[in-house]
Formats: sequence, C-alpha cells, structure tokens
Amino acid sequence: MRAFLFAATALFWGSSAIVTGQQAISGAPEVSVGYRMALVSLVMFTWSVASGQKIALRHTDRPWVVLQGVLFFGLAFITFYHSTTLISSGIAALILSTSSLFAALVGWLFLSMPVSARMLVGILSGIAGLAVIALPQLAILSSGSQTIGGVTLALAAAACTGCGTVVAMRNQHAGIPIVVLISWAALCGALFSFALALFGDMSFQVDVSVTYLAGLAYLAIIASCVTFFMYFSLVQRIGAASASYTLALVPVVALLLSAVFENLTIDAYVLTGSMAVLMGNILVLSAQGKPPVDMKPVPAKDRPQ
Repeated sequence: MRAFLFAATALFWGSSAIVTGQQAISGAPEVSVGYRMALVSLVMFTWSVASGQKIALRHTDRPWVVLQGVLFFGLAFITFYHSTTLISSGIAALILSTSSLFAALVGWLFLSMPVSARMLVGILSGIAGLAVIALPQLAILSSGSQTIGGVTLALAAAACTGCGTVVAMRNQHAGIPIVVLISWAALCGALFSFALALFGDMSFQVDVSVTYLAGLAYLAIIASCVTFFMYFSLVQRIGAASASYTLALVPVVALLLSAVFENLTIDAYVLTGSMAVLMGNILVLSAQGKPPVDMKPVPAKDRPQ
C-alpha cells in the first residue's frame, strides 16, 4: 500500500501539469483556476462536514487563511497556467518544483527558520540547474520568443507556492485541520481568481467540450482532492520527511509526459539541469527541520466549536 500511495501521488501530481497546459489554452486561466478551486472547495467542504470536522475559523486565523488562499490557490496556479501557454508543461513543472527552495528562503527571512548547510547547497543546486536549462534558451532569445516570459511566470508560480507553503505551515501549527484549511483556502483562491477575471473584463465562458470538463474534473478531484488525501495518508504511514520525496518525483513525471505528448527535447542541458534541480529539491526536503518553538499547535479546547 505504501508503494502504491507513493507512486500514485507522484503520477497524479506529475500528470496534472500537461492537463493544466491543455486547460490554459481553452479560456482565460484566471477563470479556469477559479472554477477548479471552487470545485476543490466544494468537495473538501463536503468531506469536512461528512467527517464531522468543525469548519469555523478563529478571527485571528482568518487573515492568514485568506493569504494562503490568494498565494497558494490563486496567484500560484494562475501564473503557472499562463506559463504553460509559453513553455512546455514539463519545464514549467520543473521550475515550479523549486517552490521548496523559495519556502526555505522565506521561512528563514520571516520566521527565523534555520537554514542548514545541506539546505543551502540544495538551494544553490536548484538555482544552478535552472540556469543550465534556461540560459541556452535565453542566449538565442529573439524579440518574438516566449521563453523568457514562460520562465518568469513559472518562477513567479514557484515563489507564490513557496510563500503560500510557509503561510500554510503557520495555519497548520495554529491547529486548523488540513481538510478544513484546504476548503477555506481553495474558496479564497477561487474568489480571488474570479475577481481578477472580473476586473480584467475577461469572459467567464469556457470550453464546454468533454475534453475540457474531463480535464477540469481530473485536476480538481483526482489531482487535488484525492491526491491530497493519498499524500496525507502517506505522511501518516511513513512520516512527513519521507513522504515529501514524492514532490521531487513530480517534475520527473511531468518531463516524461511532456517529451511524449509535447515533443519536448530532452537534451544535455535539460537533463543536466533537471538532475541539479531534483538534487536541490531532495537536499532541501531532507534538511527540513522542526518548526520554531513559538509555532505550537493550538490545543483542541482553544479551537472554535
């Protein structure tokens, strides 16, 4: 069962990149993200109520949950969707995987979380890997090239994901149940995405083909809700540190699928850079320590009823 959960989690999350790329060209990414997160929120709220979870949030936690929703479930997904319209989904997913590096840096800067030598080497390895992949493309950049835009958007997605992850750590240590936290944060992400679409005068009409709707259902239910459940089940079985290695395998799956379906050429630069990024991810994930002393879970008696 452990091997199945490990492989399925990496496969579902890794395959979501190429499906995202197909969704991104079928309408405004802001609208597609809004619909996706609304569906995720609906499913997770249903799950919360069915499992007897208390869905009320304390007043002090609400701004942090909103911030997590905007960063993680809003901006990160929107910028990632846009990036897949400019570069291959595999490369975009590889860049997105550096979110663990951003999370380590943000945690160090704002939460005084320690950065070990192993973590520092991992961060530098990830940066070097991205440079190996991107610089050859940027060296031949022409005025009509879309590479720099795609790489920039994917990096923005990684930064937002990293920042959102740090906020999520704060929210989890505040005692908010995972399922409830995802329910509210996804709802905030959906509302933020719809607000951007509204103020940007974007059409809320999307492709209603079977392909688009099936992709939306896959991303919202399988690649989000079901995979979250499998990942946290894996955490319970083998621990958070070991389970986090599935995140290092996600870009590998995405790159392989991109090579097969998007004709991505796995040349020496992509191969070498990918290995450096993945090694950086592994070093950072393996170096993650305990949370700061002041980030203790809130006792059950102090949570909202």
